[in-house]
Amino acid sequence: MENTYPDGENFICPDCSHEWSAISPEEDAEEKRVHKDAHGNVLNDGDTVTLIKDLKVKGSSLVIKGGTKIKNIRLIDGDHDIDCKVDGQNMLLKSEFMKKA
Repeated sequence: MENTYPDGENFICPDCSHEWSAISPEEDAEEKRVHKDAHGNVLNDGDTVTLIKDLKVKGSSLVIKGGTKIKNIRLIDGDHDIDCKVDGQNMLLKSEFMKKA
């Protein structure tokens, strides 16, 4: 309708009070993040990766050695984008320190 106006990320119709997203579903699909390893290979859930360098575990004296193979990774959004188990402990790691195995 002609009375529709934008309000932040939504459009609002003052006649019926209906609100909808200004972002179309196609634009939402394009915003999905592509996770890549240190060499630019695309990572997927369930992949096996290998650490390319030693990583110190914050808040502990534990060090994860380079060359450690990590199986069945889960990709998440955030700074640390890989959720996995290393030696039986749940960890969040950065994909920039991994290479696809």
